[in-house]
Amino acid sequence: MFKNYIKYFLPLSIAALTSLTSCKKAFEPDNFVAYFGGEIINPQNNFILFSKDDKVIDTIFLDENNRFLHKFDSLAPGLYTFVHQPEYQYIYFDKNDSLMIRLNSLDFDNTLAYCGRGDEKNNFLIDLFLKNELDKSNLYDILEKDLTTYTKSIDSSYEKIKSHYLKRKSEVNWSKNFDIVAKAGVEYNYFYKKELYPYAHEYKTGENICPKLPKDYYKYRDSVNFNNVELGSYSPFIKYVATLLNNVTYEKGKCKLDTKSLENNVRKLNITDTLIKNQNIKNTVLNNIAYMYLLEDQNMYNNKKFIDRYIELSTDKEQHKEVSQIYNAVQNLKIGNRLPKISIIDKNNKEIDFNKVIDNKKTVVFFWTTHAESHIKSVHSKVHKLQEKHPNINFVAININDTDESWLGALDKYDFKNITELKAVNFEEIKKNWVITKNSRTIILNPDGTIKNAFSNIFDVNFEKGL
Repeated sequence: MFKNYIKYFLPLSIAALTSLTSCKKAFEPDNFVAYFGGEIINPQNNFILFSKDDKVIDTIFLDENNRFLHKFDSLAPGLYTFVHQPEYQYIYFDKNDSLMIRLNSLDFDNTLAYCGRGDEKNNFLIDLFLKNELDKSNLYDILEKDLTTYTKSIDSSYEKIKSHYLKRKSEVNWSKNFDIVAKAGVEYNYFYKKELYPYAHEYKTGENICPKLPKDYYKYRDSVNFNNVELGSYSPFIKYVATLLNNVTYEKGKCKLDTKSLENNVRKLNITDTLIKNQNIKNTVLNNIAYMYLLEDQNMYNNKKFIDRYIELSTDKEQHKEVSQIYNAVQNLKIGNRLPKISIIDKNNKEIDFNKVIDNKKTVVFFWTTHAESHIKSVHSKVHKLQEKHPNINFVAININDTDESWLGALDKYDFKNITELKAVNFEEIKKNWVITKNSRTIILNPDGTIKNAFSNIFDVNFEKGL
């Protein structure tokens, strides 16, 4: 069905269209010309960033019709990303591919489709992404289940997705290098869920499941190549490695992970240094460890010691600056401080003073986005239960990383009752000043508006004790 999208690109020049859709054109062995073009409906800005391994290669501007066409004189085969802020997706180019996209920025991932030379493998990537996202929708609930139930559930979904991958691989007959990426999108999502279960289960239920794990539970680790350059910035792989590092820092026989421990997090840095030899991949993993640690441990002395070790091991100077910025922002969110001022609107598009929302009550601030639908339902359900038990506490929801239309549409769809629903005007502003990098972050404020805990998690089994 994706081929039908070609009709939307007919207004482009005939020469451009021929270049983009011809699969029979012969190319010289040393010719690495490639094309990237398409159309964005409801654009959020007038440009696209084209990147490789988190480094911007080109800025591509939209024309007055919200279309673009860019020729690369030489583009090495591999995995790239294109960013139309605040969203991004992966795109894979083999030699001389010519790819066009069409998407609606109001529903970025679900409307994205490719056509042209190389379209089938890229349509598989977005299809796989959507299947994995749908698969995640059950994850919150089944993490609380017993080992047998959880294993049966994730094994079943893995077999379905694996079967789809093998079917498309035989039909498309894609390159060996692309298959590394395609297979990783299937396997590492499964491996991630295996690694996540032991400590997430204890986090949500209080039960230590480690003694019940079979001896071969982590057998799949033997097949992992931690230095494959094709996967250096691929999120399923990076997310898996981050979860693996959590597991290997456990005390023997215990599942409980002290994410605030300086010792454990420095150990993660050191294990990464030993485990991963490719410096670019190593830098990416080290950066991820640094971000997660700085959002948990608010001991200034510990932070300084951690950052010193991080800088010793990482060679990414640009990321050093970003980590330092997060470090500085975190210092402003200490207990007793007030939240930095940001622009927030209500459902009537009226900018409000957040301090007035607090209304001299202890306040719990939580966050959501339409890009994580399962989280929307889970977090609001959790809040409704907490409201019944704690009627004197004020619960405030702040939408992040959405358009006004998407936010208001979600409010109409779900009809959340008795919760103050607000929206951050600028995602980058709240991300920078309140250090919001994950939906599960929860902020607890005292009745006078000062910070009681800026780095809580509403799904923590011990959350209510912190109230």
